[in-house]
Amino acid sequence: MTLHSFTRLMRTLTCGLLIGGAAVLSAQQMASNHPAQPAPMRQTASSPAVSPNAYRIGPDDVLAISVWKEPEVSRVLPVRPDGKIDLPLVGEVQASGLTAQQLQQQLTGKLKNYISDPSVTVIVQQVRSRQFNVLGKVMRPGAFALARPMTVLDGLAVASGFQDFANKNKIYVLRDENGRMVRLPFNYGQVIKGKRPQENVYLQPGDTIVVP
Repeated sequence: MTLHSFTRLMRTLTCGLLIGGAAVLSAQQMASNHPAQPAPMRQTASSPAVSPNAYRIGPDDVLAISVWKEPEVSRVLPVRPDGKIDLPLVGEVQASGLTAQQLQQQLTGKLKNYISDPSVTVIVQQVRSRQFNVLGKVMRPGAFALARPMTVLDGLAVASGFQDFANKNKIYVLRDENGRMVRLPFNYGQVIKGKRPQENVYLQPGDTIVVP
């Protein structure tokens, strides 16, 4: 190879490297200027959107009310059938229909008349106003709290599963709709296979799951 040919070859290689480097740099710049967009979240089947703090107190719920450094005022008490509670210094207060946080704020405001800078905590200790029932051939039949969104499958899980000879494909939910009792079928075998998902409805207060 002559010196002239070698010089031309080196120029060609250098030019190629520069062009290749520029292409890589250009691609990196484009990526930095236009970052990849996250894939859109898939929409799941509609379900009740309930925040952990959104539960509304109802009659018969049991509340634990704690007022810091005030043991005479702090206590555990049920909500009366009329939706009210009776607390020392405060008297009767409407609790039904409020969240624990809303009731906490209300009690704090009322106690300011008697206590300097009161610190109040309200916890729903037992949910009794919103319940569902599971009857029939399950391991643990009874009434259960409905403090969060639960499907029929969730309800059966809370009842600890089936007894021997339970007819899993003839399960149904009894529901009161405007004074009329309706029967909602639930085929366990089909639902757990991904079929008939429409039968795995969200439970409502007062629903009864029956496992024959």
